[in-house]
Amino acid sequence: MARYIGADCKRCRREKVKLFLKGSKCDGPKCPIESRPYPPGQHGRGRSKESEYLLQMREKQKCARIYGVLEKQFRNYYTEATRLAGKTGENLLILLESRLDNVIYRAGFAKSRDMARQLVRHGHILVNGTKVDIPSFRVNPCDIVDVRAKSQDLTPFIVASAEYGEKSVPAWLEVVPSQMRILVHSLPNRSIIDTQVQEQLIVELYSK
Repeated sequence: MARYIGADCKRCRREKVKLFLKGSKCDGPKCPIESRPYPPGQHGRGRSKESEYLLQMREKQKCARIYGVLEKQFRNYYTEATRLAGKTGENLLILLESRLDNVIYRAGFAKSRDMARQLVRHGHILVNGTKVDIPSFRVNPCDIVDVRAKSQDLTPFIVASAEYGEKSVPAWLEVVPSQMRILVHSLPNRSIIDTQVQEQLIVELYSK
C-alpha cells in the first residue's frame, strides 16, 4: 500500500499551519513551523499566487493530511458523504472523525493519529469485544472500544493512563481510564469537531 515516508513537519510547513502529526513535539518550541513558518523548498519564501483552485486544493490536502488518508480514500469518503442526507462537507468530516484510529487519538490513548494507526494495526484494540486491526474501521453509536487486556501493560497505554485528563475528550466520547475503555455515545456534529478546515472549499473543488 502506498504511504508517505517523508518528514511530517514538511507537511505542516506546506499548509502553513500545525497539523499535529508529531504528537507532543507540535506543542513544544522544537516544532519547525515555529522557526520556519513558510513552505519547504528553495522557493518556499516566495509569494505564490493564491488562485481559487489553489485555495481549494490546499484545503483538501490539509484535511487529508490531518486524518492521514490517501487521495483515493479521501475521494471515496467524499463520494459517500454526497449520498448522505445533510451537508456534504459536514458529512465528510463526520465520516473521518468516526474512523477507529481517530477515536483512539481523540480519547488520548495515542499522541498522534499515526501512533493510533500503529496501535490498531498491531492488534491492541477491541471493538465490542472483537479485535479490529483496520484503522479505517468506523465506529457507531453505543460501540465500546477497549485496549486488549494483554496490551494494557505496554508503555503507550501506561503513559496514556497516567496522563489522562491533560487532553480534553470530545463530548461524543467517554473514556473510562481504569478500564482503558472508550464509550461511543454518538457520532459528532460539526459544531464540536475542532478540525480547522473549511470543508466548503473541498466541496467546491470536487464539484467542478
